[in-house]
Order: sequence, then C-alpha cells, then structure tokens
Amino acid sequence: MEISGKLVEKLPQQTGQGRNGQWVKQEFILETQDQYPRKVCIALWGDKAREIDSMSIGDGLKASINVESREFNGKWYTDVKAWRIEKL
Repeated sequence: MEISGKLVEKLPQQTGQGRNGQWVKQEFILETQDQYPRKVCIALWGDKAREIDSMSIGDGLKASINVESREFNGKWYTDVKAWRIEKL
C-alpha cells in the first residue's frame, strides 16, 4: 500500500534490546491531503529509521507501508510500518 501526505511531526527515536539483538524504531506523523485530512502514525524500523532524518516538517512524502494487527490479552493492536519513504 502507499500513502501520501505532509510530514507534520517526528516522534522521539526508540531503541531497545530484544531476543534478536538491538532494535531501533522511528515514528513520524503523516497528514493526508484529502478533502478531510487524516493523521497517520507510521513506524520505520532498523536501518530505515535514519531515512526520515533528511526530511523536514512540512515536506511532502510518499510512504510504502504494510498494515498489520495482532492480538494481545484480548485486545487488538494495529501497526503501520513503512518499508520505503520518498520525498515528493
């Protein structure tokens, strides 16, 4: 899937240690340019996390994403993960 919009916020980078080693996660907020704009929180993982560093608030972006939901203790959580981002 692809989503396009304007970069409105970069959230603080997160790091941690998991069973497969160290991980890095960078989330950002993209606002769509539809008639009724929506904000979407998108995550970049691993080496991809640095790609957002070269982009500024207000830049137009196109993100290629995967949407995935998982269940934990009877509740469902949805992640939007980007595997490629491009400046428009």
